Amino acid sequence: MVRIYRPVSRGEPMPMSSATSPWWRDAVIYQVYPRSWADADGDGLGDLPGITSRLPHLVELGVDALWISPFYRSPQRDAGYDVADYRDVDPRFGTLADFDVLIERAHHLGLRLIVDLVPNHSSSDHAWFQQALAAPPGSPERARYIFRDGRGPDGDQPPNNWRSKFGGSAWTRIKEADGAPGQWYLHLFDESQPDFDWSHPEIRAEFEDILRFWLDRGVDGFRIDVAHGMVKTEGYPDAPEKYDLAVDPTASQPMWDQPGVHDIFRSWRRLVDSYDGDRILCAEAWVRPDEALARYVRPDECHHSFNFGYLMTPWRATDQRASITRSLEAVRSVGAVQTWVLSNHDVVRHATRLAVPQSTTSLVGGIGPDDPQPDAELGLRRARAATALMLALPGAAYLYQGEELGLPEATMLPPEARQDPTFWRSDEGDVGRDGCRVPVPWEADRPAFGFNETGATWLPQPEVYGPLAVDRQRGVPGSTLEMYRSLLTLRRDRGLGRGELRWLDGFGPDVVAFVVASAGRTTTVLANIARTPLVLPAGATVLVTSGASDRELPADTTVWLDGELSASQVHVPGV
Repeated sequence: MVRIYRPVSRGEPMPMSSATSPWWRDAVIYQVYPRSWADADGDGLGDLPGITSRLPHLVELGVDALWISPFYRSPQRDAGYDVADYRDVDPRFGTLADFDVLIERAHHLGLRLIVDLVPNHSSSDHAWFQQALAAPPGSPERARYIFRDGRGPDGDQPPNNWRSKFGGSAWTRIKEADGAPGQWYLHLFDESQPDFDWSHPEIRAEFEDILRFWLDRGVDGFRIDVAHGMVKTEGYPDAPEKYDLAVDPTASQPMWDQPGVHDIFRSWRRLVDSYDGDRILCAEAWVRPDEALARYVRPDECHHSFNFGYLMTPWRATDQRASITRSLEAVRSVGAVQTWVLSNHDVVRHATRLAVPQSTTSLVGGIGPDDPQPDAELGLRRARAATALMLALPGAAYLYQGEELGLPEATMLPPEARQDPTFWRSDEGDVGRDGCRVPVPWEADRPAFGFNETGATWLPQPEVYGPLAVDRQRGVPGSTLEMYRSLLTLRRDRGLGRGELRWLDGFGPDVVAFVVASAGRTTTVLANIARTPLVLPAGATVLVTSGASDRELPADTTVWLDGELSASQVHVPGV
């Protein structure tokens, strides 16, 4: 049976014309990690003026929008995901005036701007949490957070068995104002990140006001951090034994994916819909299975949710086909578009991750100098092929800064350089996420590879980043940067994000083969994950390839071809 997957609009068939359909349905959105994008003042930490100065790169690359990770006032114990003031810019990144200049410049260049929102927890430096610490048990101030009495005769045991995603218990006990041991507060992440109690109406009102604050400044949407964790099971029961917060976040765990989160997103959707310009919500929801994730993008909830199941899919043809099929079918059932992503600030860069043995490609915790070092050449070859496959799929796509340069994970960072709280909370058993957060290289022969003028960097850059700098790849045929530019240009010109996907048979078990039809044009996509090459027919029109040859498709290579190609036209060894 032939299956055709097409993006479906909310209620009616979606017009193919981009002029009559929302921009976000096939957008390519580029994540900027402010600490590591560009540093205008030379202090070693990226900033908002630095982002503004490098916006032309995104225009040249061909993306539709940028998403900026947190830049709010924060003690920076978790790189800004510990927010102390949601309505101001941290002085290390600049000022509100700098933000206004950034968004004005982005819009002038035709780029939309999405900001991060961190609603599951605040910083322990937040005024509300400081008030809670000073107030007695049962007070209105404590009701904004999740304070509970401990278990045991003396209350010296945590209220339940929940663990922090960063390691250790998810509960910390405080001292009361009189110095006596007191209640415990919940933090699913670092102890400096206390969880809000979203059953409290003041929390809901506060965040709706925060949304309006940034919408009024012109932002085009929000990426919602820990979107699946804001509501907990009533009574805070123990979690099942041997659960894994990182790779198995299902509704069977009482801190994840509870039904109440959807009520929050419905109210937020009504709010953003009251503004013009198709403002969007994107849920960072690490949930399983695909059907559970699809609930976050029902017609009255979020517009996007990150497809982490696809990100974690091994580089095997059978797994890729199955993951793509499940993903498209799940969102089709709710009339939504699927998103595709391969890297972000929380996982090992895919130019390194895909070189890890297939049995461990779910690796997200980081790679350190004492770990086996992946094959860089193999990783880049697979990363280029995986990107070419991903950008042909119907829906929206998210890119992570530096992936267009083929940047690998910085795997040799010494312990003294690391700043991720995961590293410190795990007693150095988990090297953490710093390896994917190293500053971007712009000019190979400049201080800090052009990140700034002083050479200071908050994380050390590996030497291999020099040859991968933007100025070494711009205009160079076959470079990873130029491949990305070609892919994004063709993706837009051929309407692939709004197209219909149909699988092709006969190419063997180790080839991912499909066609995408859009606006009367057909594109064939072949990703060879076999060990032997495919030989394309002489008359085939190659649009772009992740490898070096137009006629031979070697292992770990993806090609886009004009028109539809059948397996009978291709020499497939062994088939």
